[in-house]
Amino acid sequence: EEIQRETAYPDGKVEKVLKNGCHLIFFPNGTWKKVGSDGKTITITFFNGDVKQVMPDQTVIYYYADAKTTHTTYSNGLEVLQFSNGQIEKHYPDGKKEITFPDQTIKNLFTDGQEESIFPDGTIVRIQRDGSKTIEFNNGQRELHTSQFKRREYPDGTVKTVYMNGQQETKYVSGRVRVKDKDGNIIMDTKL
Repeated sequence: EEIQRETAYPDGKVEKVLKNGCHLIFFPNGTWKKVGSDGKTITITFFNGDVKQVMPDQTVIYYYADAKTTHTTYSNGLEVLQFSNGQIEKHYPDGKKEITFPDQTIKNLFTDGQEESIFPDGTIVRIQRDGSKTIEFNNGQRELHTSQFKRREYPDGTVKTVYMNGQQETKYVSGRVRVKDKDGNIIMDTKL
């Protein structure tokens, strides 16, 4: 672009006004700033390679050169971080966070302390504030982990529970109940 005016300041700063209306300001440390002809689009390129852009809608995009990470802050308060390994984090104004990992696993962290992870194979893991965990497998099976037991529910209605003392209880859809001790010995079986 053609330069319309150039001004050198005593502190070493140089300002160039281009014919298209853009302003370029060069600082002695190597940082430079470009103000678009609209006066609202600003790009600052820092001496360390970082780049900060302010868009007309007040969206701020900051690129950290060393970490190869982009941090975008939208005017509605949403913040998005994009890491060089492909991980993307969204920080919502209400405090919720959504992390998409490079393998496409999605983890949601809710403001009430609950967590939810959705894996590429369709498995969903939900962790409650009390630490209990529910796992929904893509084959229709469901598992519940609490401090007292682990329970697996099968699509056919069978429910198998393993208690912390090692005892196992299996309830079949037919009504049959089988209980085993911690060593696997059957201590009760109501065959119908």
